Amino acid sequence: MTFQPQNNMISDATIIIGIDPGVKTGMAVWDKGTKSLMIGTYPIHEAMRQLLRFKELNKKLFVRFEDARLWTYHAKTNNAILQGAGSVKRDCSIWEDFLTDNQISFERVKPNKRLTKINKEQFQKMTGYIGVTSNHGRDAAMLCYGF
Repeated sequence: MTFQPQNNMISDATIIIGIDPGVKTGMAVWDKGTKSLMIGTYPIHEAMRQLLRFKELNKKLFVRFEDARLWTYHAKTNNAILQGAGSVKRDCSIWEDFLTDNQISFERVKPNKRLTKINKEQFQKMTGYIGVTSNHGRDAAMLCYGF
């Protein structure tokens, strides 16, 4: 059973969390009240631990995670990319199960090349964020920034 969001859940949330699943999981936290952004890159188990801490502190959170299972693969994609994508798809299943089991409202987001792989300079200009980021953290931030 999937704990899917209803239309008003994201608008009711005070904290929006973006997750970019993978070996290096990007995690970004957007606080709607203070309009502040926190970004990190973690192993999957640490990202989950961080998320549970936010849930304990704030009941009104909403998670948006990039779900590779929603991406359409093309015939010309090479085997190494497909194998890596398979690993990320498994991680997406784990995230969906984790969020459902912990009754955390979430939305699965189809990968969008226009919103990912933004370099550090573009990201700073767009968000004003000057902290250290990885491409995974920036991808996660693009899922939650400004909501």
